[in-house]
Amino acid sequence: MPFDVDIVVLSNLRKELDPSVELVMVDLQGKDPWTLPFAHKEILARRLNDYDLFVYSEDDTLITERNLSAFLEVSAALREDEIAGFMRFEKGEDGETYFPDVHGCFHWDLKSVRSRGSQKFAFFTNEHSACYVLTREQLRRAIDSGGFLVPPHRDGRYLLPESAATDPYTQCGLTKLICISRFDDFLVHHIPNKYVELGLGINGRELRRQLDALIRVSSNGHPPQSLCATQTRLKSPAYSKLYYEPVRQELLSSIPSEAKTLLSVGCEWGATEALLASQGLKVVAVPLDPVISGRAEAAGVEMVYGDFHAAREHLGGRRFDCILFSNIIHLVPDPGSILSLFRDVLSDKGTIILVAPKILPLLLYWRRIRRNGDFWDLAGYENTGVHSTSRRTIRRWFRKAGMKPEMIVESRSPQAGSREGVMRRLTNNILFSEFLAVARRV
Repeated sequence: MPFDVDIVVLSNLRKELDPSVELVMVDLQGKDPWTLPFAHKEILARRLNDYDLFVYSEDDTLITERNLSAFLEVSAALREDEIAGFMRFEKGEDGETYFPDVHGCFHWDLKSVRSRGSQKFAFFTNEHSACYVLTREQLRRAIDSGGFLVPPHRDGRYLLPESAATDPYTQCGLTKLICISRFDDFLVHHIPNKYVELGLGINGRELRRQLDALIRVSSNGHPPQSLCATQTRLKSPAYSKLYYEPVRQELLSSIPSEAKTLLSVGCEWGATEALLASQGLKVVAVPLDPVISGRAEAAGVEMVYGDFHAAREHLGGRRFDCILFSNIIHLVPDPGSILSLFRDVLSDKGTIILVAPKILPLLLYWRRIRRNGDFWDLAGYENTGVHSTSRRTIRRWFRKAGMKPEMIVESRSPQAGSREGVMRRLTNNILFSEFLAVARRV
């Protein structure tokens, strides 16, 4: 690099390093080993006046000269509470680039797109990239905020190491923005490439499609519109809408064999919808937003954009043999009213399929009593942005919409993963179960 660089390695074990590298020993006796990453903050603070740039990185994430030069160039145009951030990538054995941090409920915030100078920036809701860079003024601002020099802790969304790498954004009043017009300059390689093997994240083609859509919808002169709020107000991402739902056989099996047309309300990246379209169904989708829908649209799924009411108006007098609401209805203020809104686009013998997570009030209150920071003030939807769910709740929603439930069964959510062991299986059954419900018009 053309910069004068000092390297400091934090470790609880003695290491043989190049003489130019400074080793700082961290005493972890009696402490959680994952608290080690927090030790870097005091080092940066003590040396505030010694450097122009301060880089924190986990030991398997590569920061290049290209990254730092781009950071310096775009930072000149950003406001004092905005900070240029990075996104991790991995390389698969197929030579494809993958983005492991683009998964679950994490997505591009349509309303965050902004121009600074000649560049465009946007906020991605997963702020973790295993690294960050701060100018001297940004570091000073972070320290002065009171949220930087704090004891090791877990943010509700992240574990200890991720919290250590995201505190400047989550606790210090700085907004992390990705420069989407110079996206490649802000990519950092997660060298182990281990998440590719686990199937976590999306490939480069899909992400480029999202970036193109993000720039397009932010430049057409009309405010981009999302279907609804997709994340709860809980500190944990639990029960928020997943943007990358896999295809599930139990859902496919619930679609009547005689159905020719299907409406999907709350479509995310659309793996299920694309599969159904390839099998000959006429599939129309009301997507979460115009950015996530590109994959399904490219597969022949017709898109109807807008919030629930705008989408219903666009549908006019069309009729569908089946309507799918997958993991979206528990996030709206009045689920029964939304179901009722789409009742008239269901054919006379049509079927509604509803998927919703199983959210037990007793479980949530137990967590509240234990002061678990992931769940707070669970007195109702107004405080949490999510409804508790049960068979009785779902029946009530259907009755309000003038529909008769025919089947409500429990199934395992994709979030349960492949955990093993008795306690883990028990946790999965409690936290990662969902209801699959089928109803017809009365």
